[in-house]
Amino acid sequence: QVQLVESGGGLVQAGGSLRLSCASSGGTFTRYAMGWFRQAPGKEREFVAAISRWGDSTFYRDSVKGRFTISRDNAKNTVYLQMNSLKPEDTAIYNCAATLYSTTWPIPNSAFDSWGQGTQVTVSS
Repeated sequence: QVQLVESGGGLVQAGGSLRLSCASSGGTFTRYAMGWFRQAPGKEREFVAAISRWGDSTFYRDSVKGRFTISRDNAKNTVYLQMNSLKPEDTAIYNCAATLYSTTWPIPNSAFDSWGQGTQVTVSS
């Protein structure tokens, strides 16, 4: 099973930017579609963005469209989440996730079955 390690979180002022990275090991990276999820205190985990195995398809939750960009570098076994124009409501622990699922697009959230430990993103107002 693939192992995932996130990095790049931190504290940023509203309107600022952060770039999250998720490094993968232990599996053939191009077999996996990748996603980013987040969980704010007291709230359920929610989907943020997903990218197909070769990066030709992406999908975003409505609240981050136009501000966040998911990308991947298959040569580096890494997926990224560029976050611009950050808002206090983006504050959460961000996890990357992987799935071998490829039947439909977008991928059902429940299909993601490998998870990283998460990285904290805090946006101050």
